[in-house]
Amino acid sequence: MQTVAVTASAFGLALATTLTVASAAPASVAAFNPSSVTLSLSRVSTGLSAPVGIANARDGSGRLFVVEQAGRIRIVKGSTVLATPFLDIHSGVSCCGERGLLGLAFHPSYRTNGKFYVNYTDVNGNTVIAEYHRSTTSANRASTRGRVLMRVTQPYANHNGGGLAFGPDGFLYIGLGDGGSGGDPGNRAQRVDTHLGKMLRIDVNHSTSTLPYAIPSSNPYVGRYGYDQIWSIGLRNPWRFSFDRANGDLWIGDVGQDRFEEIDRARRSSGGGRGVNFGWRVMEARACYLPATGCNTSGKAMPLTYYSHSLGCAVIGGYVYRGPAYPLLRGAYLFGDYCSGRIWAVDAGGGAQFPHQMLDTSLTISSFGEGETGELYLTDLGSGALYRIRA
Repeated sequence: MQTVAVTASAFGLALATTLTVASAAPASVAAFNPSSVTLSLSRVSTGLSAPVGIANARDGSGRLFVVEQAGRIRIVKGSTVLATPFLDIHSGVSCCGERGLLGLAFHPSYRTNGKFYVNYTDVNGNTVIAEYHRSTTSANRASTRGRVLMRVTQPYANHNGGGLAFGPDGFLYIGLGDGGSGGDPGNRAQRVDTHLGKMLRIDVNHSTSTLPYAIPSSNPYVGRYGYDQIWSIGLRNPWRFSFDRANGDLWIGDVGQDRFEEIDRARRSSGGGRGVNFGWRVMEARACYLPATGCNTSGKAMPLTYYSHSLGCAVIGGYVYRGPAYPLLRGAYLFGDYCSGRIWAVDAGGGAQFPHQMLDTSLTISSFGEGETGELYLTDLGSGALYRIRA
């Protein structure tokens, strides 16, 4: 594996200015000590085509599954990309721009039931959540016959979201953007009569007479006005989100509009995001968006951290590091930016805080991923490479 040289640069003054413009700067909390850690990236493999996602099957194999935007899932075993795709559905996927095969999540019981789930835009540009199975003849192949669980009409080609993840409750969480264009012209993120601009939560282990899945009874809009699948509202484009494997906290990287990129955290101990309004399009991070001044912040959850567009333009949500290899990195939430290639960290256990820049790279970071043991990885869309994060 090749180690890539990268540099960290100071940017506290610029970020402090950013936070002051938006509102009073949040207090810095630093249980995780970034000054004691130096990050580097080791190239694991190359030859991937527009990689946009990383997942592991939690089956003891140690394999990584990399999502290629055009509609294929590739297996990386050690440093080798297997020649035959695990899944190839490119003929049913619209690509590219912000469309494509965008998300992958393995069922918590994948080792025994062989089920996994994908999030993609179909040939008409609409979001599809589908279930697939591992092949009965090869652990490195999937059946090409899937079952559509959900289809969501997309009014524009951008802001499709794309993330999928199983929560600590065993339910499948689905991140959907506001439907696109710019500025959320339909105010969809704040409306509860649409799935767009939301975090959804469904039960894939059961079904009803009308749905190929079930609705968890504790979803906040069950029995009241609003779509039953909704878990949280007020999201612009939650491209990547994750759960802290240690405590179940939900972390969301929500891509911003004109000024700011934000990271939201919903503690499991406080409901895990149930019924939370993350603010868009009323707010962009901690700043008013519509209206530009004097907006109503009541009932809106503020981001844990954020940064201005002087430092990047599209946040890529990451993971809390809980792996065994680097003890000094444990408890750090790592995330990055697609446009600038920067990687930051915050203390996962702290309150609102300044992010600490850990690396300044030339990569087009498209996704972070977690291996079976908790080691972290990222993909570079431009070069088609997979990297491991080291400290």
